[in-house]
Amino acid sequence: MPQRSFHRTDRVNAELRREVGVLVHAAVRDYALPQASVVDVETSRELDVATVWVTALQPERSAEVVKALKALAKEFRHQLARTMRLRRVPELRFKYDESVDKGERIEQLLREDRDSEPGTRDPEEQ
Repeated sequence: MPQRSFHRTDRVNAELRREVGVLVHAAVRDYALPQASVVDVETSRELDVATVWVTALQPERSAEVVKALKALAKEFRHQLARTMRLRRVPELRFKYDESVDKGERIEQLLREDRDSEPGTRDPEEQ
């Protein structure tokens, strides 16, 4: 039987993603921030720093979201210390995940390219 690899950092990342996601959702509601969600969490091997990747529904307001979440990071850490069973909760560092925005931009360019080629239109549109 093959042995499965369960690293502690993977388990901590998954739990942090859930818990921080709940905190970010509440902060968006309480502080009237633009809609944001947690995409991923990466903790360091020593579990002392956690990078939280977030994305915003309105990419043009992403800087505002990240700035607000960075300001709330200490408060989030205190709340996590009460809810999680960790000896030491990692320091939270928020970063914006641009991969969703880049994917949407590529899709838009491909759609524009397809629409601009002659003879590739749908028969219903003609």
